[in-house]
Amino acid sequence: MKELLYRLFEHQYLNRDEAKTVLTNMAEGKYNDAQIAAFVTVYLMRSITVDELIGFREALLEMRVPVSLSEYNPIDIVGTGGDNHNTFNISTLSCFVLAGAGYKVAKHGNYGATSVSGASNVMEQHGVKFTRDNDLLRRSIEETNIAYLHAPLFNPALKTVAPVRKALQVRSFFNVLGPLVNPIQPKRNMLGVFNLKMARLYYYMYQQENIDFIIVHSLDGYDEISLTSDFKVIDKNGERMYSPESLNFERISQKELDGGNTPEDAAKIFDNILSNTSTKAQKNTVIINSAFAIRTIDSSLSLDACIDQAKESIESGVALNTLKKFIALNN
Repeated sequence: MKELLYRLFEHQYLNRDEAKTVLTNMAEGKYNDAQIAAFVTVYLMRSITVDELIGFREALLEMRVPVSLSEYNPIDIVGTGGDNHNTFNISTLSCFVLAGAGYKVAKHGNYGATSVSGASNVMEQHGVKFTRDNDLLRRSIEETNIAYLHAPLFNPALKTVAPVRKALQVRSFFNVLGPLVNPIQPKRNMLGVFNLKMARLYYYMYQQENIDFIIVHSLDGYDEISLTSDFKVIDKNGERMYSPESLNFERISQKELDGGNTPEDAAKIFDNILSNTSTKAQKNTVIINSAFAIRTIDSSLSLDACIDQAKESIESGVALNTLKKFIALNN
């Protein structure tokens, strides 16, 4: 690792095989925490290359615990994280809104490394027990339309580096990798990114995979549709800019999306939104993200129709009942 770090400090890059090897060694515990921290820090000072990303991803996917849900053709809704805005769990909420609307979801998530509450934090707050039991995951997606895959159970390297990521409390290339290493490799993805450079990197990756995808980025730096600014949407057909007003939503302030100071705070916001007792800003943010996720699944639907489906899932109580059934099955 020492020689590798010297190369990286001199602004050199890894080829695909080198990147794959270093991630494999990391998962096997061949590096100490200080070495891992130094390696991770390199990618705060420069962008990851396509070859490095592909190599890291290949390593994680080769080591992953196998699980099969492909016959359900589910969608994953995920943000890279690392946008330093500490929002509540918008992507995870959107997953339950979609499940309530009748769509199949396979949510790949982890504990928050750069925010108070990641997807796994809010799931734990609800008493969810994580599993890699394929039969239970299948039962969950069949009975509730959603299965939750806690990343460290399926990717040993993510478990190895978790303490270092939490201690550093800054975004790293693992934020970039997370959306690409869902163990079931879904053919439908809605992804939020914290900058446009990252959006184009994922666009390249998704184009190679020939999957259905939508990438979203709010221009004021959110890795989701925040309704605090104009936002860009990228799919197979190109790029398009939207404003909240163009979709009949009010523009909101950043403080209205704050996730609180503890996982308990985030869980309360989560429950309020699905109970339809949240603020209008919180509810609308989840609705618009859910709508674009529905559009990822069925591009023939108008955005208005997708918005109506998302709104109905919350306001009818179906999304909340889906959460309750999911908790009962997974506790």
